[in-house]
Amino acid sequence: MRTLSSGAPKTNTAGIVLMCAGVACLSINDAIAKTLSEGYSPFQILFLRNLIALPFTVLIALRMGGTAALRSYRPVAHLLRGLLWVCATALFFTSIMRLRLAEATALIFVAPFFITVLSAVFLGEHVGWRRWAAVFGGFIGVLIAIRPGAATFELVSLLPVATAFIYALLMLGARWVDPRESVWTLLLYLTAAAALLSAFIVPFVWVPVQADDLWLFAGIAIFGTAGMTMMTQAFRLAAAVVVAPLDYTGLLWATTLGWLIWNELPDTMTFVGAAIIIASGIVTIFREKAGNP
Repeated sequence: MRTLSSGAPKTNTAGIVLMCAGVACLSINDAIAKTLSEGYSPFQILFLRNLIALPFTVLIALRMGGTAALRSYRPVAHLLRGLLWVCATALFFTSIMRLRLAEATALIFVAPFFITVLSAVFLGEHVGWRRWAAVFGGFIGVLIAIRPGAATFELVSLLPVATAFIYALLMLGARWVDPRESVWTLLLYLTAAAALLSAFIVPFVWVPVQADDLWLFAGIAIFGTAGMTMMTQAFRLAAAVVVAPLDYTGLLWATTLGWLIWNELPDTMTFVGAAIIIASGIVTIFREKAGNP
């Protein structure tokens, strides 16, 4: 049996590597989506991404969870979560059509604060003053980043915030799923539900796919699926308090990719707001994982 002293550091190291790689893959996924959004509807991108990814998620679910991972005890719960996923992804893909990639990514990081608020209001969970302070700090960071009332403010800046809110609902919606189902079942059915639901919308926005873009659609499916798989496995291997803060490395990737591909660089106030959001988010993570309200 593996001992804590000899096994845990190696396990945490593997989790850290997987988390960093997963975040990088999802950042590349977002960059490809921004590229594709110049010629395709967010719903068409979403549909093809999930349709192409579905066979891979089936194989991953079978490999990691066996045939039991294909079974759902509450398929309606997965359908509802799929609806939330479609809405969140469509909003985010729409936002990156107009916003810098790093700016949209930074605003997504307010999701943990929405989870805290929703848990307190609707689930009756106790939230202490320190976590409320972190929530307040996170929203101050959002206000600094988007600067409502300033000449540079655009309503589209609110889309990533709305995305974060729906994503928080999606995360809390995991409680609707039967506890006998594994994370691989959740990954599989989320992909399948998103493909199914977006299929009802895509005929109204469909445009022919250019041959040169086929590799981009394949890339967004591969990188998106790989990112979600690696991040899921990271949380299985390492303590959440170790790997969860690494999600914020996505801002470094988004900034780098935005600069390399579109010559985008966030302004100083966006960086200041992002720093406050990230600091508040890390406080929230450590308070939650330590069992302190």
